[in-house]
Amino acid sequence: MELMNKRESVIRDILSHMIIMADSAGMFANDLDIATKLIGLLVGGHDTSSSAITSVMKFLAEYPHVYDRVFKEQREIANSKREGEPLNWEDLQKMKYSWNVVCEAMRLRPPIAGTFREAITHFCYAGFRIPKGWKIYWNAYTTHKDPKYFPDPDKFDPSRFEKDGLTPFTFVPFGGGPRMCPGREYGRLVILVFLHNVVNKFSWEKLVPNEKTISLVIPTPSEGFPIGLKPHENAMVHEV
Repeated sequence: MELMNKRESVIRDILSHMIIMADSAGMFANDLDIATKLIGLLVGGHDTSSSAITSVMKFLAEYPHVYDRVFKEQREIANSKREGEPLNWEDLQKMKYSWNVVCEAMRLRPPIAGTFREAITHFCYAGFRIPKGWKIYWNAYTTHKDPKYFPDPDKFDPSRFEKDGLTPFTFVPFGGGPRMCPGREYGRLVILVFLHNVVNKFSWEKLVPNEKTISLVIPTPSEGFPIGLKPHENAMVHEV
């Protein structure tokens, strides 16, 4: 126990934790397990946020009236800050319409298509019997396009998220339940801070109007999403 406490006291990062700490049976993770978990953390912490940001940029370029509302909201926040004053948590809570836009972008183009879960009991779904222990793949794309919960599901409409809560498990870009993505609030912060800074400095247009999206684990623009930036006069930005 004393050795374990000493180990815990020197742990400063997740990699050290995976190398040093043993499980309840006294077993240590092997190199493959560690590498797999690190890749998952890198994808989850970077690629998903960058994918969501790309989708938001795409839709804002395609819907100028939506961009104008986001710009108005973000400029009001920027105007409320003193010169050099950073963004704070309260500022993020004011970005309600901007977050609705992000949610609608993730509804139509979820950064992660879904993942596997194991059935913990027998159940029937749509006439099919699913035995306990089977691996089940839940799919965010089909969930987000259910017209029962999202009328005219292919339409980009941020106002869907102005309601007081959606039906549970109908909007799952971060998953749901006890295994919901632990980085949800981190991702929200990253996306909104980026949006604040880029919208307050620029408007933009797509240089490849009909660029396709391909799936490379996450949705990816086939041409890299080239855009033309148009700087605002008297641009106002704040770091977090």
